[in-house]
Amino acid sequence: MTVNYRDKKVLVTGGTGMIGRQLVDLLVDRGAKVYVVSLDPPRGLPDKVMYKLADLTDFSACQEVCDGMDYVFNLVGVKGSPKMCKEQPADFMVPMLQFNTNMMEAARRAGVKWYLYTSSVGVYHPAEVFKEDDVWSTFPSDNDRFAGWAKRIGELQAEAYSIQYGWDCVSIVRPANVYGPYDNFDPENAMVIPSLIRKAFENDTLEVWGDGSPIRDFIHSRDVALGMIHMVDNKVTKPVNLGSGEGIAIKEIVDIVVDKCPKNLQVVWDTTKPAGDKRRILDSTRAKEVGFETTISLADGIQETIDWFEENRSLIDDRHNAFRK
Repeated sequence: MTVNYRDKKVLVTGGTGMIGRQLVDLLVDRGAKVYVVSLDPPRGLPDKVMYKLADLTDFSACQEVCDGMDYVFNLVGVKGSPKMCKEQPADFMVPMLQFNTNMMEAARRAGVKWYLYTSSVGVYHPAEVFKEDDVWSTFPSDNDRFAGWAKRIGELQAEAYSIQYGWDCVSIVRPANVYGPYDNFDPENAMVIPSLIRKAFENDTLEVWGDGSPIRDFIHSRDVALGMIHMVDNKVTKPVNLGSGEGIAIKEIVDIVVDKCPKNLQVVWDTTKPAGDKRRILDSTRAKEVGFETTISLADGIQETIDWFEENRSLIDDRHNAFRK
C-alpha cells in the first residue's frame, strides 16, 4: 500500500534537521505540498516547500501549523551527547514533553489523516537486543532516563488517545543511532559520528571518550526517512524499530573515520569520560515483517556525511542549539 501524497498537505516538524531534510525531499518527490516548521533557518529547502519559524513548546503555535494538514510527521526533538544528557537533563526532557504533547493534541484536534511520532532508542532498558514489546516491562537506561521517559510519554499519549478518542492513526518509530548530512556537528554536544568527523578534520589529535568497546546500531538518515514513509503508507500502528539490526563497536567507527581523513591522526582514548551503555542493538524483525529494510551501508553513509561536512563547513554552526542559552 502506498499513500498518494500528490497535492496533499504534509507537515514536517524539524524539517530542517538531519532526518527532516531527507524526509522533505522524499515527500516533495511524491508530489506532496510540504510545510516545514523549525527553529533553524530554511537554508537549502526545495523551492516548493513552505517554511515557518515556530517554537512548538507553545500550543497555539502547534494548532496554527497543524490546521488544514492531511499528514503530520513529527520529527522535532532535542539531540545531544551522553555528556549533555548527564549535565543538562532538563534541557532534554522538558522541551520534548512539551513538543510531543502539544503536537499530538493539535494534530488530533485538526483531524489529520495520519500522524507519525518519532520516538527513540533511548526508551529501552540496557539489553543485548532491543525488542519493541519489551519496553513497558523495564525502565530506560540510567544514561537515557530523562530523554527516554520523555519519549515514552509520547508513545503512551498515542495509546491514551486510541483508548479515549478512538484515534488510531498514529505510527511510532524508534530509530537507532542516526547519522548523515545536516547532522549536529557541535563537538560539545554532537553524537558520536558527527563529533568524530569534525574532530578528525579540524585537529591533529582525535580524542575519543571511553575505550571504544561499546556496541551501537547505526542507521543513515535517509533510511530513517524511508522507514517513516513506509510505516505511514502501511498504516502501521505498533511501534517499530528502525535500525540495521547489527552492532558495530565505536572503535570500528573511529577506524572508518580515520581511514577517510586525509591526514595522519593520533587517536587518544579518554577512559575517564562516560561512554554510555555497553551494547545497544535494535531487533529489526518487526520492520522486516512489515516490508522495510535499510539500504545504505555504514561505510558509504559515513563517506556521504564527510562529503557534506566538508562542503558545508561555513553552515554547520548556524543552527538552533538547545544546550546554549
